Amino acid sequence: MALSSKERATLRGEAHKLTAAVHIGQHGITDPVRETLDDALRTHELVKIQFTKNADVTVKEAANDLAESMGADVVQVIGKTATLYRENPELKRKAGVPPWRQA
Repeated sequence: MALSSKERATLRGEAHKLTAAVHIGQHGITDPVRETLDDALRTHELVKIQFTKNADVTVKEAANDLAESMGADVVQVIGKTATLYRENPELKRKAGVPPWRQA
């Protein structure tokens, strides 16, 4: 499922307030990183990923690889930070509030 430019713009605005939920270090994208990202996408839908300066990957390539393997969409890549989105229809929305805004 590809996001429309309007949906992507809305999600970019929402992502601005988020802190990184997944951190990728010098070992790159490992199985535990994939599991953590999958859990975060399942529970929050919109997830920021922070790459360290010495991560052995280019952020854009890694974000596209992760999005493809997770069935998610890349919302944006800025510097060493990528944001992914994957809708989870099973999540309960409290009064229409998206899961990434629920405390």
